[in-house]
Amino acid sequence: MLFKRVNSAVLLTMLTLLFYSFAGAQKIWTLEDCINYAIENNLDIKKQLLSVESTKASLLQSKLNLLPNLNANGTNVWNFGQTIDQYTNTFATTTVRSNNFYISSNVTLFAGMQKFNTLKQNQINLLASKYDLDVLKNNISLSVAGFYLDILFNSELLEVAKNQLRITTAQVYRIKKLVDAGSSARGDLLNIQAQKAAEELLVIEAENRLSISNLSLQQLIDLTVTKDFRVEKPRLKEVKAPKELITPEIIYEHALKTRPEIAAAELRVQSAGKRLAIARGSVSPVLSLSGSWGTGYSGIAREADPNTRPVVKTVYAGYASTENLTRDSVFIFSSSQATRLKAFDAQLKDNSNQTVGFYLSIPIFNGWQGRTAITQAKILKSQSEYDLGIRERDLRKLIEQSYADAVSSLKKFNSSGEKVSAQTEAFNYAQQKFDVGMMTSFDYNNSKKDLTKAESDLLQAKYDFIFKTTILDFYMGNPIRIATE
Repeated sequence: MLFKRVNSAVLLTMLTLLFYSFAGAQKIWTLEDCINYAIENNLDIKKQLLSVESTKASLLQSKLNLLPNLNANGTNVWNFGQTIDQYTNTFATTTVRSNNFYISSNVTLFAGMQKFNTLKQNQINLLASKYDLDVLKNNISLSVAGFYLDILFNSELLEVAKNQLRITTAQVYRIKKLVDAGSSARGDLLNIQAQKAAEELLVIEAENRLSISNLSLQQLIDLTVTKDFRVEKPRLKEVKAPKELITPEIIYEHALKTRPEIAAAELRVQSAGKRLAIARGSVSPVLSLSGSWGTGYSGIAREADPNTRPVVKTVYAGYASTENLTRDSVFIFSSSQATRLKAFDAQLKDNSNQTVGFYLSIPIFNGWQGRTAITQAKILKSQSEYDLGIRERDLRKLIEQSYADAVSSLKKFNSSGEKVSAQTEAFNYAQQKFDVGMMTSFDYNNSKKDLTKAESDLLQAKYDFIFKTTILDFYMGNPIRIATE
């Protein structure tokens, strides 16, 4: 029994460790992962999604506004004092209860096409709001790509700093042995130890920059900040000039047809045009068709009681002259019958009435409101046209600047590559001279610093060129991605 309990405990422990090893498995974030997470969790995008939903609701309402309306009313009223009852047309001096029921419908046949133009405007606004959402997604995607490349750059910069520190550490060990053997001056050891301390500081600074870039990317994509955040380090393609040089003009012409910010601005020009049409429709005649059905009940409406027999009486009516000039009394028969309150359903049936009518309204003077609305709509249309021009101008400037930056980065990369090659040879030569005591530690450290700076400049030019070409590819309609081998 004890053996079984021990085995069970061991098995449980192993399963627990296995679970935590899987649960704690570190996720490696690709660029696509970061972009998708940012788009799904960014608050600005969520806010714009609500704006799209609001525009959809406005569009639905503008469609429903084309349909006839239908309204029903009902009242239950007690009247105290003298009044004329609308159903019996008699005076009432006692408390009278009455009911009115009314159903009406109205449809606008013509109103200057205002409702139709409003529908078209809301359709345009919906498309524009969707393009605004695409603009937000694109901007966030570009920002994520920039921060992602910044992490890769700082990672490589850290490796450069560590490599230089390893070389210096090895030199410290070698010089120390020479000093202990009396083959080298102690000053050389102090110089190389000072260089090591400086390079250790450079490693710490590089680690801090990498940590900050990791933090910045996590904050950008709205991810809970953690020290375990890691990104994928792809094998980047060799940086070189493209085989076919695409001019800024070609990129700009393509971007004009595909960029969502341009499409949104163009749609807002159309929306402003529809608003102008709506304003002009406000000064046109309005023709509508209306129909209604109504009925009611009165508490003083009465009818003959069929459950009682009529009472016949002889009533003196006057006299009549005869031929001999005598007067004879005239009597007539009068019939009366007991009454009762007229039934509720019977009154509703008898009091039913229906109406159908056409109504024409012609605006003549309303404080110049219609004309003011037209003027404001014209101004808004001009503003939207200027906004479109500004968007096109800014896009052209951005593409031209990105193109110039990409060309400059490529030139800087090629120049930095040549400089690294030259500095590497110079450093190797300096190290050989330093190893045999033909160079001071001061000159050796300077040669090493020059090589480190050249390698850092090469990395900076490399990632700057990658980012600038990524932007240009993006404006050509290509998805945001980093070219890998």
